[in-house]
Amino acid sequence: MEQYKQEFINFMVEANVLKFGDFTLKSGRKSPFFMNAGAYVTGSQLRKLGQYYARAIHDYYGLDFDVLFGPAYKGIPLSVATAMAISELYSVDVRYCSNRKEIKDHGDTGILLGSPIKDGDRVVIIEDVTTSGKSIEETFPIIKAQGDVTIKGLIVSLNRMERGKGEKSALAEIKDLYGIEANAIVSMADVVEHLYRRDYHGKMVIDDAIKTAIDAYYEQYGVK
Repeated sequence: MEQYKQEFINFMVEANVLKFGDFTLKSGRKSPFFMNAGAYVTGSQLRKLGQYYARAIHDYYGLDFDVLFGPAYKGIPLSVATAMAISELYSVDVRYCSNRKEIKDHGDTGILLGSPIKDGDRVVIIEDVTTSGKSIEETFPIIKAQGDVTIKGLIVSLNRMERGKGEKSALAEIKDLYGIEANAIVSMADVVEHLYRRDYHGKMVIDDAIKTAIDAYYEQYGVK
């Protein structure tokens, strides 16, 4: 596993974004782990987060694209922080764009904020995590409605590696439905590999009990 991915896993734990215990997800599933990107709240955290996303985008898609699109609401700071990080790390300027939940009919009108999207633009979509693909279902047609646009792919921070609406993972379903690549900075397999039985700041984050709970969760909800 690349060094920056190991560092990102540590970063999620330090920021209290990735937690282990007993959680009920929106889907109703009982999960032994939970990720909340809303816990990134400081300037230094957002700067680091943007850098991790920038490195992953560089690895998966290169930097030959024009617009980084972050679906409202959590995707807005992600797109801004990552566009800044791409400029800082690679000296490449990409534009950021997000959607509004409600169309604005005065001043800066329309459904988009940030950069407009126009014919010929190549777009990478950025999100925190995707479990059901609902966000892409809403934003894909918005992006495509802007003109002759190519969507190069989707990047999320964590691949939960569980079934979406069917038997495949949510990221695999997105590829099947929309024909776009969907990747993550790290997967839960990476997380378990890196943290299981490893002392981290004086604490074992994933001990035998949590590992057993994670295994049971994937037995029930994992991709076959």
